[in-house]
Amino acid sequence: MAIKKMKDVVEIKADAAAVEKAVKETAKKAEKAEKAVVKAAEKKAEKPAEKKAVKAAKKVVKKAEDAVATVAKKATKAVAKEAKAEVVLQFAGNEIKMVDVLDAAKKDFAANNKVALKTITLYVKPEDGAAYYVANGDITGKVNL
Repeated sequence: MAIKKMKDVVEIKADAAAVEKAVKETAKKAEKAEKAVVKAAEKKAEKPAEKKAVKAAKKVVKKAEDAVATVAKKATKAVAKEAKAEVVLQFAGNEIKMVDVLDAAKKDFAANNKVALKTITLYVKPEDGAAYYVANGDITGKVNL
């Protein structure tokens, strides 16, 4: 259960980072597009009414930029607020990080199987000094703690 939660935290961090990156890229594209539109409008504006319309458009664009910046800041803060999780098993005077055990199980699976790893369930038995895993629903293995 704890390993599933750790995996979820890692996936959430990856998703949040991807969202943050996408928001920043979108903000950059929007800024470039805005500058191009404003330059084109300024070149074509000859009459006072057209110039007034360009000024109004600039204000709208500025509000849109501010909105995008606000979303980017919120995405960045959401990523920064991500809780860091670590599960450590203490047994018989030893400390074992569960993420290390999970990584060892994945490496053992990869070394002994030619199929792709889709799912893995880890069973830690400190009294045996081992962790047993079931991968892809039917492939079993063992790693030492």
